[in-house]
Amino acid sequence: MSEFRNMKELYIEEFKKFESSLNGESSAPVHKLRKEAIANFSGLDFPDTKNEEWKYTSIAPLLKYNFKPSYEKKNIAKENLEKFLFDRHEYNLLVFVNGHFDEKLSSVKNLPGGVIAGSLTTAIRENSPVIKEHFGKYADHKNQIFTALSTAYVKDGAFVYVPDGKIAEDPIHILFLTDTGSEQILSQPRNLFVVGKNSVVTIIEHYSAVTPGIYFTNAVTEIFAGENSAVDHIKLQEESKKAFHIARMEVDQERASNFSSHAISLGAELSRNDYNTRFNNEGGECTLNGLFLLEGSQHFDVHTLIDHAKPHCSSHEHYKGILDDKSRGVFNGKVIVRKDAQKTNAFQENNNIILSDEALVNTKPQLEIFADDVKCSHGATIGQLDKDSMFYLKSRGISEEAARTILIHAFASDVILSIKVKAVKDYIEEILSKRFNN
Repeated sequence: MSEFRNMKELYIEEFKKFESSLNGESSAPVHKLRKEAIANFSGLDFPDTKNEEWKYTSIAPLLKYNFKPSYEKKNIAKENLEKFLFDRHEYNLLVFVNGHFDEKLSSVKNLPGGVIAGSLTTAIRENSPVIKEHFGKYADHKNQIFTALSTAYVKDGAFVYVPDGKIAEDPIHILFLTDTGSEQILSQPRNLFVVGKNSVVTIIEHYSAVTPGIYFTNAVTEIFAGENSAVDHIKLQEESKKAFHIARMEVDQERASNFSSHAISLGAELSRNDYNTRFNNEGGECTLNGLFLLEGSQHFDVHTLIDHAKPHCSSHEHYKGILDDKSRGVFNGKVIVRKDAQKTNAFQENNNIILSDEALVNTKPQLEIFADDVKCSHGATIGQLDKDSMFYLKSRGISEEAARTILIHAFASDVILSIKVKAVKDYIEEILSKRFNN
């Protein structure tokens, strides 16, 4: 418990240094939210495994380090970006280094008039009415200690605003790079995506590292999907294998909105993800797809919540895990169907392949149904590669290694194929090939 206390004391003390680095920004309305959050942070406890929501995930490894918040941008050469790009001809690229926007590395050239894709710092400085209306409204910091920490130190992140009736045909690729050098830093990107009525956008949230150092990413993303909008969100987490990644995504869905999430997790020593979406009006659709590939002693944890608060909404959730060596996976998916949410259609499934005797998955799909006219189902599977399929492929002259690779690709394919951006799909396919063809 002393480690928990020491970490809290560190960030409470560092907040004074952070305030002094803000200069004139400390008078902005957002700073009132920061001060509320640090007060909440000081009164909350870091979770341990006695907490039901963290039963299978210990943050003890995180507490071995005194991660210092990153206050300044670090310069990296443009040629270092090449390996992180899905398509060399990308038009819309936002680059953040250690949590800070780098305008020189970014390029936004092909967005409809009125669409904004840039830095949260700029939007705060310009007193954007969108910030006033939406920022901090969905990711509540009162009871979540990591969200409180993010809100207290909010400085920069990606800000995307799509006004009513706009269609952004090209994806917006947001690349969060960490370059630690000899430091052990805390990077806290805070993202806000607001999509207006009858608008369409695809956003790629991409986390990676310039060097394979030890660092901590604490990311919070808030998404507002307006009436009849379509928001396609792709998250690719390929942090350093020595890093820690804690993330929260909160989605507010309005009438007849369509939100889809595709989360691919490959990196980090310890990764915890909370993905929550809520239907605030009728006719909405939500898709949560995910794939996690683990090896060594990696630990991945995803908690999802789809809140059917209104009738005539549909949700589809499918997460898959591939685990090797001594890795650990956790899936906890909850679907709530409120009393008045009649005509709900909800499907939830988690499937896992275990490639070694020491890998382990804890899975808990949940349905809480308080309405009677609904169609809901859920399920989970954990197993090894199918022996009959292996035998069939080997009987056709295919080596055991090649047969194994084919079956792993087949297992992961439906999640990957659900990604609509071909360049991203190809990028992930290449990662799979390199991982399992060795």
